[in-house]
Amino acid sequence: MGGVSREELRYRVWRAMEEAGVADFPRPVYGRIPNFVGASEAAARLASSEVFRRARVVKVNPDAPQRPVRELVLRSGKLLVMPSPRISRGFLLLDPSRIPSWLYPSAVTIQGAFRYGTPVHPEELPEVDLVVAGSTVVSIYGERLGKGEGYSELEYGILAEYGKLGPGVPV
Repeated sequence: MGGVSREELRYRVWRAMEEAGVADFPRPVYGRIPNFVGASEAAARLASSEVFRRARVVKVNPDAPQRPVRELVLRSGKLLVMPSPRISRGFLLLDPSRIPSWLYPSAVTIQGAFRYGTPVHPEELPEVDLVVAGSTVVSIYGERLGKGEGYSELEYGILAEYGKLGPGVPV
């Protein structure tokens, strides 16, 4: 991503978001996938895309800005694969047919996913059709940086190793 270090790029984005007033709870955004004003609108745009409409199983990271995406996955009748934070307790599978729709908003929080989802070994997960990865920086070429701890890449690697991600799965 050019001649600037990854950490400097992250810091510039975090600082710009805070200074512009577009950073949203939880704050401050430094050191995390930053939540932002408009996250729900961004989720709605994703949900209107052909790639989202075609997907049956969607893997979405557990960070705050992706909460609206996780809810739209369930509302669209799709299975949601959600890694636990830092993959410390593996992956959770949320099936909208087993959760009352009025509980979707709480089911897609981290605490709710543990309550309403099922812990599943990667080997037992269904094949994923779409990966939604929260990012701090994204280049015009689609290269992404997260918060700098490598969990998104590790989650992807685990799912690929177990044959749950084909080479053409959109991210």
